[in-house]
Amino acid sequence: MPELPEVETVRRSLDAAVVGSRVTRVDIDRLRSVRRTGPDVVRAGLVGETFIGTRRRGKYLFFDLANGNSMMVHLRMSGRLLLAAPDSPREAHTHVVLRLERTGAASSELRFVDPRTFGEVVVFNPDDDLVPEVDRLGLDPLVDEFSFDQFHAAVGGRRRGLKAVLLDQSVIAGIGNIYADEIMHRARLRWDRRVDTLATARLKLLHRTTVEVLCEAVAAGGSTLSDTQYVDALGREGIFQTEHRVYAREGERCITCGRGIIRRVTGAGRSTHFCPVCQR
Repeated sequence: MPELPEVETVRRSLDAAVVGSRVTRVDIDRLRSVRRTGPDVVRAGLVGETFIGTRRRGKYLFFDLANGNSMMVHLRMSGRLLLAAPDSPREAHTHVVLRLERTGAASSELRFVDPRTFGEVVVFNPDDDLVPEVDRLGLDPLVDEFSFDQFHAAVGGRRRGLKAVLLDQSVIAGIGNIYADEIMHRARLRWDRRVDTLATARLKLLHRTTVEVLCEAVAAGGSTLSDTQYVDALGREGIFQTEHRVYAREGERCITCGRGIIRRVTGAGRSTHFCPVCQR
């Protein structure tokens, strides 16, 4: 699943092309992709409207419209947003297509591609309660104020394992399996360490490494793994996977300490990669 760095990379790759463009046509060939409102609402809410901005919260993408409405896109497991020329062949599993026009520029298409169809496209009025899950999201490390005090108020004292807290979207929005493992490794903390047992110095290190890992991953365009189809809107792969120290490196020697062999454990349906030497 694309996580915060991947979704932010997609947003940045779309911003210049989408903002100022008017939607002249919407094609929908998979009802599941617009299941929250249905195709008629999506078409009526988009056709003839102009995008005025893009934003992101956690793993959710938003495209704001001049009429005050917004389009929300959640990529979930396999979704992609791709910019393409209208006359180019559409990729397999293209379920929603927006035709975009703007003065002085060639027409383009914004295509929502989703092989597993877990993702969705929603057009809504922000005053309506159509996407209530967004209001339940916790701090976004790159959007909100993310000082140590804010981090400590959200995370500190929780009587749960560290990884469970990092993956809890109501605590910190946007972190998934990849970046939780990388953050914990840099902070030299085990996934099952209870957060309420961490001293202030450890929490400060965890806060710092959270920001560092996410910012570095965004700068690298996210992580494109062999078992994912993630690319940005222009079809470019991320390169942060070359900087992974533990994730998907099971059985390899730890490049941090040079002594440990990366292990993978599974619990609660999640796998965790770690170095038994660095993360005692």
